[in-house]
Amino acid sequence: MTDTTMPTTTTPIATPPKGETRASRSGPLPSRAEVIVVGGGVVGTSIAYHLTKAGVSDVLLLERHELTAGTTWHAAGLVAQLRSTENLTRLAQYTLELYQKLEAETGQATGFRAPGAISLAPNEARWEELRRTAAMARYLGVEAHEISPAEIAEKFPLCKTDDLVGGIWLPHDGAVGPSDVTMALAKGARMGGARVAEGVGVDDLIVTDGRCTGVVLDNGERIEADTVVLACGLWTRHLAAKQGVDVPLMAAEHHYVVTEPVKGCESDWPILRDPERWAYLKPEAGGAMLVGLFEPIGRPWPESGPPPIDKPFVTMDPDPDHLAHWLPDAFDRIPKLHETGLRLLFDGPEAFTPDDAYIMGEAPSLPRLFVAAGFNSIGIQSAGGVGMALAHWITEGSPPMDLSDVDIRRFEGFQSTERFLRDRTVETLGLLYAPHWPHRQYETARNLRRSPLHERLADEGACFGSLNGWERPMFFARPELGINAEYEYSWGRQNWHEANAIEHRAVREGVGLFDLTSFAKFLVQGADAAAVLDRMSAGAVAGDVGSSTYTQWLNPQGGIEADLTISRLSEREFHVIGGAGTRSRDLHSIRQAIENHPGGEANATVADVTSAYAVLAVMGPQSRELLQPLTGTDLSNEAFPFATNQWIDLGSARVWANRMSYVGELGWELYVPTEFAVYVFDELRAAGESFGMELCGYNTLNSLRFEKGYRHWGHEVSPDETPIEAGLSFAVAWDKPADFIGRAALEAQREMGASKRLVQVAIDDETALMHHNEPVWRNGEMVGYVTDGMWGHTVGAAVGMAWVDRGEKITAAWVNDAEWHIELPGRMAPARVQLRPLL
Repeated sequence: MTDTTMPTTTTPIATPPKGETRASRSGPLPSRAEVIVVGGGVVGTSIAYHLTKAGVSDVLLLERHELTAGTTWHAAGLVAQLRSTENLTRLAQYTLELYQKLEAETGQATGFRAPGAISLAPNEARWEELRRTAAMARYLGVEAHEISPAEIAEKFPLCKTDDLVGGIWLPHDGAVGPSDVTMALAKGARMGGARVAEGVGVDDLIVTDGRCTGVVLDNGERIEADTVVLACGLWTRHLAAKQGVDVPLMAAEHHYVVTEPVKGCESDWPILRDPERWAYLKPEAGGAMLVGLFEPIGRPWPESGPPPIDKPFVTMDPDPDHLAHWLPDAFDRIPKLHETGLRLLFDGPEAFTPDDAYIMGEAPSLPRLFVAAGFNSIGIQSAGGVGMALAHWITEGSPPMDLSDVDIRRFEGFQSTERFLRDRTVETLGLLYAPHWPHRQYETARNLRRSPLHERLADEGACFGSLNGWERPMFFARPELGINAEYEYSWGRQNWHEANAIEHRAVREGVGLFDLTSFAKFLVQGADAAAVLDRMSAGAVAGDVGSSTYTQWLNPQGGIEADLTISRLSEREFHVIGGAGTRSRDLHSIRQAIENHPGGEANATVADVTSAYAVLAVMGPQSRELLQPLTGTDLSNEAFPFATNQWIDLGSARVWANRMSYVGELGWELYVPTEFAVYVFDELRAAGESFGMELCGYNTLNSLRFEKGYRHWGHEVSPDETPIEAGLSFAVAWDKPADFIGRAALEAQREMGASKRLVQVAIDDETALMHHNEPVWRNGEMVGYVTDGMWGHTVGAAVGMAWVDRGEKITAAWVNDAEWHIELPGRMAPARVQLRPLL
């Protein structure tokens, strides 16, 4: 790139857009509204529009400056259909469909066009990733084609293709004018009765009796409401924090350039995504090119403190040196760009979240406050679906589908701290285009939450992964095999495969030790504790003292909201054990159940005791032999049956022992007071020497559970699936006298039968691996997809689970009397599919 193509000053090609009215109060404001939406960008206007479609005409949208003045106005306007999960893809598809018809409905131009998009693969690893993505896209009804370099050149003649392996062509991907589509949504909202007020800043929330009941304006005026929605982009975190609500997001600088017209370039050519060069390239009107970057090391903005609220249409001074570092590679994809001048250098803020998924839903700490923010540079393509889903959530009391991937309740409080967000945002911008490797771990904001055993495990060679800030051992190094305590990512067998085999076989054949301290742990107490939990749970959790029950919490439709174990400690005390990734969500569920118990608030309390206990799981056929000499408690099957719990002495410590297993072998979960954790670990380690006990990580926990068909919430089961569909009918107490949430829906489905089922899948091919989202074919018809998978060292096959959908009642014969295949990149792998576990 020559110096003449990299100016040091910026010349905008357009001034920021203006709304239908200038920034003013537009007349007197009401003293109350049914719903107040704060933020006049594409997301806020979409929410207002969809609320009116849902029958809420008393909607008030407040924008501090002018519509689009936050970050919407400078968006690239891309409208892609494919996202990381099925339901997020459904929302993106809805957005595309909405934008296609919005101009006809409102009379307001949106600038919608559908030039299609091509994602490029210059190497085999990226090609495998893209082919896997395209296969899942086709299952979801998104047209996606694998095309050759020659075909790419036909669709975009100026594209350099001699280094490419292939590409994925999505012919219906589109683009809009971000400001245009926002104005159309605002007009549609007004047509439905909503009021849109510009020049009205919101400085705080009104809280009455623990609920959000309105907003405080920047001039001190108050407007009451039944519901408030914060859709104010990167300003949302600081506004919500005034009332103790955590919304973990932070802005990062997003750079793009707009060129002069490129000789020979047509504006209707497709959008190019070149992730290996961290760039997207979008033809503009007149043959100009917009080239945007998602470079691997982001720059949080501002350098300190909250973003300014007094200035609309915020931009930063572009850094030519920064652009000069990344743009040459991007320009190499279209060599003529090196000969073309630049019309605009742009640097603007975009809000990013710790996991690159946006945030929506009702704040768990403040009822009737909803959030829709943190869109990670995909706000335009997300806005339509988010508006529809949030309007449903507000009016119906629940989302229209499983949205746990973006639910605000997935986060922990520490993830809203300034330090954490600044550290993580450096990484998250680049993750949009980084390879999406199986088992990939975050590299930033690490070593925050550690088990008391962390140093012991590190000394033993643990390679740690991170979940909700917890450092968890994933596998243990084997220097003698050349396996170090670090991931080497690939789509095939990764470097830890043989370490996994050793750990896996130890648990199946001898004994293994897991550190499961990150489990969420709650103590529910009180006279009504049994009644509250029994109403929440599909299983019979209010059994004898000392019993432990594997159960699900359901929604009224019978969908699985939580998957956990509940242990009765006494008549008035229960331990509730859940996953590390759902602690906040599960705690919120218990609190809601206590507050909304039939007949009034229950006489019960819940305490989060997660940090009070370390958890050591001793698992395997020799676990009883190892543990028995360490305790005076009789561990025989007669004295300590499966699904029971007792306090036991272990050496000189007293621990709570729960005889449950997530690996399908004899074993105990030992809940150890934190201060005794290292002592108990050392006792177990010493005792295990004569048994050849192996330390085991979470990768092994997974490979073991897949063979046994043990479900994991968020992977195999979710609020969209029922226990019947998930093969968990055995966990439902059909005959318990207490009613439970979702019972009526389950009984109706039990009568009719399920049209979709979770099945076990195995591929008897040593070159095959299932990771997730591989399509499942039955007799030549695509009927489902793999949820997750690994290599099963005992079964000797690639194993996993999959959802299949028949459209009518699924029977054992339909599963058994068929020819099954799993679609892997470039081939159809014959598969074994069955309803029962593989082992």
